Amino acid sequence: MNIARHIALIDELCFRPFPAEHGPSTGCAGGPGHFAAVLESSHGLRGGDQGERAVTVGQYEKYRDALYERLAPRWGETDPWNLQTVLLRTNEEEIPEPWAGLSARAGVAYLWEAEGTGRWVAVAVADRDETDEVRLLAVVTEQAPP
Repeated sequence: MNIARHIALIDELCFRPFPAEHGPSTGCAGGPGHFAAVLESSHGLRGGDQGERAVTVGQYEKYRDALYERLAPRWGETDPWNLQTVLLRTNEEEIPEPWAGLSARAGVAYLWEAEGTGRWVAVAVADRDETDEVRLLAVVTEQAPP
């Protein structure tokens, strides 16, 4: 993991104009009011060996925590945000993107309001779908969390 590169991308996304429509944007996916960047991916590790997947998830959680250690002094210490409650709420109410999508992919995120940018930043490990790759994600949005 190149933590300096990941921090630089998050910083860039805090100021880059959002795309007008959903689709790929330079280095990430985006849509009106948000970006979702894959910082790390298990590249092909889908289903299969659950032991190998568990090791990868554990490593990506360490990466997420390392990003927290670098971002918390800047934007404040925060407790992990339980996305399970957001996911459960999607059954009862309309949860805006990118929060609905993030809650479908990850169980926990670190979340900050990026001071001076008007944007929110979340860092999470997407591992809910055992048939899909494990990913370390950074989400940057102007949409306050639900």
